[in-house]
Amino acid sequence: MRESGIDTSPAALAGESLPANVASSARPRSTAPRSSLSLGCLGVALALLLWEVVARVGLVPATEVPPATTVLRELVRQLTQPAFWDAIAATLAQWAIGMGLTTAIAVPIGLLMGSLEPVWRAFRPTVEFLRPVPGMALVPLAILLWGLRPTSVVFLIVFGSVWSLIVTTMYGARNVDEGARDTARSFRLTRIERTLWVVLPSALPYVATGLRVASATALIIAVGAELVIGVNGIGYDIARAQTAGAVAPMYALILTSGLIGVAIHLAFSRLERRFLRWHQSQRREVTP
Repeated sequence: MRESGIDTSPAALAGESLPANVASSARPRSTAPRSSLSLGCLGVALALLLWEVVARVGLVPATEVPPATTVLRELVRQLTQPAFWDAIAATLAQWAIGMGLTTAIAVPIGLLMGSLEPVWRAFRPTVEFLRPVPGMALVPLAILLWGLRPTSVVFLIVFGSVWSLIVTTMYGARNVDEGARDTARSFRLTRIERTLWVVLPSALPYVATGLRVASATALIIAVGAELVIGVNGIGYDIARAQTAGAVAPMYALILTSGLIGVAIHLAFSRLERRFLRWHQSQRREVTP
C-alpha cells in the first residue's frame, strides 16, 4: 500500500517477501552504524575546516563571520557560565511542554481521523490547509493573547508542530492490515479495544517518525520565538549578543542550538529503536 508517497508494503518495510540471503544482503550490516558515524564526523570536520579557511583568507569579514576555532573557544568558555545553562534550561523547558501538548493533541486526533472515514473526509482539508502555515506567522496573535511570556512560545511550538504529527498518525491508523482488522472483528472487540490493541500498535512507527519530525520543528520555533518575542532562552541570548555586536558568542549560541537539535534527534531515534524492536522497520538483518 502507498499513501502520501509512503511505501508501506511488507517488502518495502522489511524485505520479508525476499529470500533470506537476498534480504540480508540488502540490509545494512552491523558495521553500517559505525561507518555512518565515521562519515558523519568526517563531514562535520570538513565543514569546520571550510569555515575556518573561508574566514582566515578573508572571503568574508571576520567581524561578521569569525573563524570556527574562535567560535569553538567561545563555546568552551560559555560552558563555564551559569547564564548559558539557564538559557538552555529555559529553551528545553518550553520545548518539552510544547512537545507534550503536541503529542497529547495530535495522537488522539490522528487516530480518530485515521480510524473513522467520515472524520477523515470532514477534517483532512482543514489539516492540510493549516499544516503549511508557519508557526512564527502567529507571533502577533500570541503576543496579543499572552504577551511577552513563555506561554506565547509554547503556543507557537504547538501550532507549528502539531500538524505533521496528526498527519503521520492519521496515515499510520489508515494503514492497519485488513487481516488484523478482520481478526479483531471476529473476536467482537469494541471500537475502543480495536483502537488500543490493533490500530495503535500498527500506527506506532508512524507516530515515532512524526515525533522526530515534530521535535526538530519545535526546537526551531522555540529558539525563533525567543529571539523575536524576547522570552528567556537561547534565542533571546542570540538576539542580545547580536545587538551588542558580540559576534563570537552569537555564533557559539547558534552552534549550541544545532547541537541540542542533534542530541534530541539521536535521543528519539534511540528510543524508537528500543521500544519498536518488534516492528519490521527496526530489523537490521533477516536471519535465515
